[in-house]
Amino acid sequence: MSDVLFHREDPGLGGFSVVTLDPRADAPLLHSWVTHPKAAYWLMQDADEAQVAHEYEKIAEHPHHDAFLGLHRGRPAFLVERYDPAHVELAGLYDHQAGDVGMHFLTAPSDRPVHGFTRAVITTVMAMLFADPATRRVVVEPDVRNTAVHALNAAVGFEVVGTIAKPEKEALLSICTRRQFEEAVRGAAL
Repeated sequence: MSDVLFHREDPGLGGFSVVTLDPRADAPLLHSWVTHPKAAYWLMQDADEAQVAHEYEKIAEHPHHDAFLGLHRGRPAFLVERYDPAHVELAGLYDHQAGDVGMHFLTAPSDRPVHGFTRAVITTVMAMLFADPATRRVVVEPDVRNTAVHALNAAVGFEVVGTIAKPEKEALLSICTRRQFEEAVRGAAL
């Protein structure tokens, strides 16, 4: 397993860590996650394992896009992508500002969901992104139909800017500043 790049202790759920993703070694695990029915908005439902590995190899080689594996108590539990929205996903589609960072996250499917788990994951991801002093805002562009993630985004401080048309979806552009995030999670251990 890679060295831990970021760690956060959640008061109720314990340790969450983020490590570098290995596109080849992690492909079987990622394939099981991104093709699961709950990952429909990830848009990889029909991908085979080789296609998943190839996609994450492209991300690893991209100068403006990174992928990470998230661990809960040392076990793989979520996927994170960080990108520069001026170059990836949102290039030319919104009013980019210096210090903007784009983000995607996906929790692993589970037969036994844990209350508050996904919120703890997004809180960990946001805390990781804002641990970089250069990050001023986090920008997301989930599918307009993904109401579950809209609620999670709001819970950690995102404000909706509006809808944007992307080639693969109608997206709900939302932005969260460092201050909005800190106010939204005030009282929670970061």
